[in-house]
Amino acid sequence: MTKPIAVLLILAMLVQIIKPLNLPGLRRRSDFWRLAVVAFAVWSIALILREFTTL
Repeated sequence: MTKPIAVLLILAMLVQIIKPLNLPGLRRRSDFWRLAVVAFAVWSIALILREFTTL
């Protein structure tokens, strides 16, 4: 599950750099770092959930 999340968020960051997504908080090209923070948080949560569900 972490690989599809990573791929989608990297694609979103690339799109943000090429043409901003025009969402609240993502109106400028330089806002792609916000997507990186979200990507790190989502990926971390997915890894933690995977650890607790495999017990």
